[in-house]
Order: sequence, then structure tokens, then C-alpha cells
Amino acid sequence: MTALCNKIDRVVTSFEEWTLFLTVMAALTALFASVVLRYGFNHSLAWSEELVRLVIVYTTFVGCSRAVKNGAMVRIDALVQFFPRLKGPLLLFSYGAILLFSGILIVFGISMVMLQMRTGQKTIIMQIPMAWLYGILPLSGGLMGFRALVQAAGLLGKTGDEGGGQSHGK
Repeated sequence: MTALCNKIDRVVTSFEEWTLFLTVMAALTALFASVVLRYGFNHSLAWSEELVRLVIVYTTFVGCSRAVKNGAMVRIDALVQFFPRLKGPLLLFSYGAILLFSGILIVFGISMVMLQMRTGQKTIIMQIPMAWLYGILPLSGGLMGFRALVQAAGLLGKTGDEGGGQSHGK
């Protein structure tokens, strides 16, 4: 892997870790406050539940990028168990499928963001523009595509190794 890819990987990893940490902590704090207010003071925070839903969506899509990096994507490895030499080609096929899915997320995600920008829709309680929320689709597609390309390049760079030697799953 080149120095540029390593630097980009560090930046992307830092972005993922910090945004996931901050969003989950914000949701946990809001949910905790909501529970204390509901049961302690008989008052409810309507926006906390909406925030938690949005954080779940965000962490799911950003978590997909982390799963590609860590080789934690769901896959069936029965063929690899019977034919260990197929590990490399099957991993390349897997990364190709991830790249295809990433492209679909980017193209249709941008289309959805543009639609939301035209309509000007906002969330019901917090009044967050829906275009910001749909922006996670192309962002996630780009992150997953980058991760898949890096993993595939690492796999192709390891010649003579059965399956690439990198951490490509369990």
C-alpha cells in the first residue's frame, strides 16, 4: 500500500471512530436524560427518540465501512473450507460485489440527496434537513468503496500467499 493510501486510511479511520463515538455518546446521553425526566419528573423529551433513530441509521452505514476494513462482512465460506486455494479469488469477488454495492449507494444516494434538497423536507421534531440525513448514503458508499479497493489491492499485492495474509475475516 502506498504512503498516500495509508494516510487516507488513517484519516478515514479517525473520522469513523470519532463520529461514531460522538454520535453514540450524544444518543446515549439524550436517552438517559429522557428516561430520568420521564420517570423522575413525569416529563418526556420527544426529540431524544428521533435522535436515537437517526444515530442508529448513521452508525449502521458508517459501521459498514468499518466491517469492510476489518473483514467482518457476512459471507459463506463453505467453498473455502473444501477448496482453500479459492480463498483469494472468492475474496476478490467479494470485494468486487462490495464495490458494485458502493457504486449503487453513491449514485442513488446522490439522487436521493438532490430530491430532498428540491423538496426541502425536514425531520418532524428536530427539523434537521432530510438532505443531510440522506447524505450518509453516498458518504458510506465512498467509504466502503475505498476500503474494498484497499483490501483488494492488499490481496493482489500478496503473491504466493494463500488468500492474501491480511485480516479478511474469520
